[in-house]
Amino acid sequence: MELTKLRYFYTVAKLKHVTRAAEEIHIAQPALTKAIKLLEEELGVPLFYKKGRNICLTVFGEYLENRLDGIFPQIDSIPEELAHLKAEHRNTVKLNVLAASTAVTDAVVNYKKKRPEVIFQMIQNEAEADCDVSVSANGADFSALPAFAKRSVMEEKIYLAVPKNSPYAKRESIRLEEVKKEGFVNLAGSRFFRAVCDRFCAYAGFNPQISFESDSPAAVRNIIGANAGVGFWPEYSWGKASADVALVEISEPVCQRELILGLHENAVESAAAPDFYEYLVKFLQNRRKRSERK
Repeated sequence: MELTKLRYFYTVAKLKHVTRAAEEIHIAQPALTKAIKLLEEELGVPLFYKKGRNICLTVFGEYLENRLDGIFPQIDSIPEELAHLKAEHRNTVKLNVLAASTAVTDAVVNYKKKRPEVIFQMIQNEAEADCDVSVSANGADFSALPAFAKRSVMEEKIYLAVPKNSPYAKRESIRLEEVKKEGFVNLAGSRFFRAVCDRFCAYAGFNPQISFESDSPAAVRNIIGANAGVGFWPEYSWGKASADVALVEISEPVCQRELILGLHENAVESAAAPDFYEYLVKFLQNRRKRSERK
């Protein structure tokens, strides 16, 4: 059955008048009558019968009209729904955050104050290719990510974070091997930053003794401040140290990483994604400047 023939039938069924139906759907009356006749032949049942100068629905016509009552309103709403979906898609930013999740979350919160209509979808998955903007670090696997339309690279220093009352707190710098016997407060092994920190310890010649680990950066920061051990602190991903934590520069080995911010080619469908990418770059640059001034 052709959708056009069903639409013709549906219009005639609602108006109960062939001439008015032909005028409404902008077709010649003979062509409309022929289309209805062809539909009846295809279905093998009569859909209308004449009653004086009027036309009425047969029992088959009534059945077909009732079925189409549940179909055509849905079809007619599709253009409006697609227009709404298009507008929503243009205001949606798909984020894949493999590093600096705390800083990125802060950026999203601040950006939403300026652009509350923008929708963010945030994931943390190296294998996920469907994203507009990604934040990762050197060593990440980029093979699954879409090609970059723009890319920014930032150097980020990693400090040793110690409790404020620790004997290390007043040191300007420290060699990492000096704390090899301390308990370490780290992100859980599933987090990418944990692998980076474990490599620093390996360079210094030891495996860290874990006193506490968590998937939550906030929990790690708080536990260090609670005098439960030492840990690693990315200078502007995590921002300024809390009042009960001191940050000590690590002189050996050199502890830093590259943050890689990417705007991907498929982001052109999202009007908000390029704007947020530029905002995120500036946000992290400003956070780094504040960190350098502290």
